[in-house]
Amino acid sequence: MLQILLSEAWFCGHHEVVFLSALAADLPADQRPNILFCIADDWGWPHASAYGEPVLLTPNFDRIAEEGALYEHAYVSSPSCTPSRNAILTGQFHWRLKEGGNLWSTLRPEYPVYPMLLQDAGYAVGHWRKSWGPGDYKRLGRIEHPAGPRFGGFPQFLEAKSDDQPFCFWLGASDPHRPYQLDSGEQSGMDLSKIRVPDVFPDTDVSRGDIADYFYEVQRFDRDVGEALDLLQERGELENTIVVMTGDHGWPFPRGKTQLYDLGARVPLAIRWPGKIKPGQTEADFVSLTDLAPTFLEAAGLQPPASMTGQSLVSSFSGAEHRDYVLTGRDRHTPSQMAPEKEGYPMRAIRTDDWLYIYNFRPDLWPMGQPYPDKANIAWQWFSDCDGGPIKNQMILEKWRSDEWEQLYQLTFGQRPQEELYYVPDDPYQMKNLADEPAHQGTKNTLRAKLFAGLARTGDPRVVGGEEIFTSFPYLGGGGGLLPQKYRGTLD
Repeated sequence: MLQILLSEAWFCGHHEVVFLSALAADLPADQRPNILFCIADDWGWPHASAYGEPVLLTPNFDRIAEEGALYEHAYVSSPSCTPSRNAILTGQFHWRLKEGGNLWSTLRPEYPVYPMLLQDAGYAVGHWRKSWGPGDYKRLGRIEHPAGPRFGGFPQFLEAKSDDQPFCFWLGASDPHRPYQLDSGEQSGMDLSKIRVPDVFPDTDVSRGDIADYFYEVQRFDRDVGEALDLLQERGELENTIVVMTGDHGWPFPRGKTQLYDLGARVPLAIRWPGKIKPGQTEADFVSLTDLAPTFLEAAGLQPPASMTGQSLVSSFSGAEHRDYVLTGRDRHTPSQMAPEKEGYPMRAIRTDDWLYIYNFRPDLWPMGQPYPDKANIAWQWFSDCDGGPIKNQMILEKWRSDEWEQLYQLTFGQRPQEELYYVPDDPYQMKNLADEPAHQGTKNTLRAKLFAGLARTGDPRVVGGEEIFTSFPYLGGGGGLLPQKYRGTLD
């Protein structure tokens, strides 16, 4: 047996590895669980039939939940693709990752990622379709893809690995990211009259059709996961595999993706681990997807690096309490403010059972992007921090219909105060800001203090100093939003 290495970390390439007393490297493969991580692109809560969606059918997500645990309160670090995925891979809040805290960025090689740590401990690792990114992971010297080598599919990965080798595989997808095939949901047989339209959108046929098209792609991802489960079952490997199914942030609709409301930062999550997770559990504790990296490492017998701010869920699988709140945040999604401004829309939030508190660091900026200066030319007001689609277009182009439509438009695209406070049991879509109401000042002050203490503890530059770094990093996505070039200027 190897000696226990607990006095200090040792390094294999760029990857910090610390073995627990279980000495994962010496355990037989059948005692080290496989890990299948299934993540959709832009799939948000509560969009699964396990959460009660009446039209959407997700039998494979429901199966994982029924044979494991369904999480009611799972949140991302940031509701934007690259920072969310960087946070999952590193087990750290995105605000600790410098360039990696922004969309279309990179990931410094000094930040260890769980797939490479598992590879160094003997696991076969790999990914299929969208995993890390978008961005350029090689830009600052990282050599290996953060999610492991790319394969043409899960079957090809399983055939390539040794039979006695445990595996960690990232099963990704571009579903349900936009664009969608118009009317694909209705043509698949969905009853649009049963679709629940959130109060933040106009309840119209346009809205129902757009949501149905999103549902269609969620169901397609669910089928992909089902095929992977069937393959593992055929090979006799399912019972020794941790299966996780989730999304990288909320859906690509107004007040969803890029926003810290529940439709943006809250995601579906189900975890199956036979023998460790009692089937049929519903977990109400608050979980951050940054918790997955330390969970996977502990399950494999490895001690997570000290840099990881996520908390392993392994003890919670047996009933131990995890946490009663979660922190989220956002920095730059696209460079969508008016030139020469290079900031995004920085904000942080704390979510508890009853409350959502959001602190907007730059309320002078625009949460979805700067409106086009020529207000008569409304067709150009596309607000690039909100993905394009029928609901968004309808809200922008037809806001004149009524005072109610104008109010919905302002809630999504208008400027916001520095502080937002919502009582979620009475306001599930976070539409009534209570931050200025005298009766809630005590709650607001308590949540603000708790939020800023957590940000300081985890070294957030927005709180401890150095926030200018977020605007100094290049945006690698090219155009930098949808504003016309003469108004966008040089924002890269």
